[in-house]
Amino acid sequence: MSNKIKILPPEEARRIAAGEVVDRPAALVREFLDNAIDSGAVNIEVSADEGGCKKVEVSDDGGGMSREDLEICCSAHATSKIRGLDDLDTALTLGFRGEALTAASAVSRVEIITSIDGREAFSLINGPSVKNPPLIEQTRRTKGTTVRALNIFDSIPARKRFLKREGSEGNLCRQAFLDKALAFNNINFRYVQDGGLKDFLPAVQEKKERFAAAVCKQGDEFFLHEINVSGSGFSAEIIIGGPEFYRGDRRRIFVFANGRRINDYSLIQAVEYGSQGWFPNGTHPVCAVYINIDPSLADFNIHPAKREARFRDPGAIHHAVSGGVKEFFHKLYLKNSRGNTQARSRDMEIFNGNFPRESAQARRDNEKEFSFSYSKINNYDVKRNFIEHGNLSNESSALPAPARLSGNSFKLNFQNPGENSAEKTFYAGRVFNLFILIECGERLYLIDQHAAHERILYNKFLKEGIPKQELLTPIPFCTESAEDDAFLKAKRGELSRLGIDIENDEGGWRIDALPADWRIGNAATVKEILELRTAGENMAQKWAASLCCRAAIKDGDYPDDETAFALGMEALNLPEPYCPHGRPIWTEISREALYKAVRRE
Repeated sequence: MSNKIKILPPEEARRIAAGEVVDRPAALVREFLDNAIDSGAVNIEVSADEGGCKKVEVSDDGGGMSREDLEICCSAHATSKIRGLDDLDTALTLGFRGEALTAASAVSRVEIITSIDGREAFSLINGPSVKNPPLIEQTRRTKGTTVRALNIFDSIPARKRFLKREGSEGNLCRQAFLDKALAFNNINFRYVQDGGLKDFLPAVQEKKERFAAAVCKQGDEFFLHEINVSGSGFSAEIIIGGPEFYRGDRRRIFVFANGRRINDYSLIQAVEYGSQGWFPNGTHPVCAVYINIDPSLADFNIHPAKREARFRDPGAIHHAVSGGVKEFFHKLYLKNSRGNTQARSRDMEIFNGNFPRESAQARRDNEKEFSFSYSKINNYDVKRNFIEHGNLSNESSALPAPARLSGNSFKLNFQNPGENSAEKTFYAGRVFNLFILIECGERLYLIDQHAAHERILYNKFLKEGIPKQELLTPIPFCTESAEDDAFLKAKRGELSRLGIDIENDEGGWRIDALPADWRIGNAATVKEILELRTAGENMAQKWAASLCCRAAIKDGDYPDDETAFALGMEALNLPEPYCPHGRPIWTEISREALYKAVRRE
């Protein structure tokens, strides 16, 4: 009976194991760049042909290698970064395992040219078809190293069949290049694709400059801001776009730890928690989080390609990032609300299609062009009113007492230039069944009645608490996972403060109370409560935002004139001009801009 288990030859085993590090050409870009950066290079050029499948090449002007180093550099686990396992706790280099060159040699033809001083240089060729030891010859080169991988996976056709199209692989190579360039702004980076220069990123002093050059379109750099936070054994620099600069996905939220880009959903979540309420619903900020941490407090050896990291105290880093972003956006609004009213976000601008769009800088420096359609509203025949359908009453209203409709002297709290003293305010009506119009001095304010009422209720709930009502018939339910059970047990007290009373009930759960005026079916109620498990530290904010959205006056509801005016004035005095989901509550048009839009001198 023949044996079923056999020992693979070393060469075959090495080719199979290489897949842990080299799964596609972009992995070679990443590994070669790590070595180039660790060598102390000031200038690095990356070249990729045919999506990197034909050639991946990285050239640098770093320290180079001697002939003796070159002879063993492709050996398994050959490394200049550490001398033993204990060194992992203090390693500050990007590479340390010594797998990159040996893995590359297992799946491609590797050519290396290197020189320590530019006077004496050596070349090496290694690969699946090259006999050991590889041939080393004398050659010519300036100081530094060039590593070239040719015909990747030609020796492993099965793996090559699973690569993506050439264009997709090329994009992945470029992204690997950008990941390194974003982290090391003090190095000049060049990226050449199929013989043409694709990116040139000269060295800059600040990470914000590099981030703008690598990620942003021209003009968007004016919306970037820098936040710095720190904690025990770590610090973080956060580059983030303001509320006017966002994306529909999370692909432009980067996390770096000690120069490595890592996949860390928790820290991406921290950025989103901190910026919650400042971006339009369903959109995400553009951001990079650069963490510098004591190597003894992090483990970068848990993933073959070092794409992940384990932190000794991840909660402290998460809290610092989330809190820093949250505090920043609050201060940003306070700063802008006291600053130039012409420098509004592009979400708050209404452009006339007949006017050319200016550059971002010009838009910051000059008055915007507006188009505006005004329709007179006749409210005399409106039977419904805000008090009946907006879930507010005169006795328990979040609004101030109704102001007079015209000639009222009203001091706005956000104290923009020209608004630091009392000005006449007038209720001008409503348009499009949604916007309340208020004229104040030389400006006309358009206020989204739903977003304004949402924010007013939201602030009231967070300040005064959410009123609850006991259910005549409790709602019994069972969870589907141990995680849900643990969440309900741990958060019962906090849920009670949110208007939700939950008790254990014969192996299941029972809802005894819900927020006042709750109007959702039992199944949907249970689903919404359990979904709060994903809200993390922002559970109260998420729940309050959900309640306010349902309770607020809707698009198409008609408040009476006095209530609409009171709602509008309250909106203009809100400390934050965004609804809980991130939409701007109001925008403004100056008399000058309006006259300019209709070409009236």
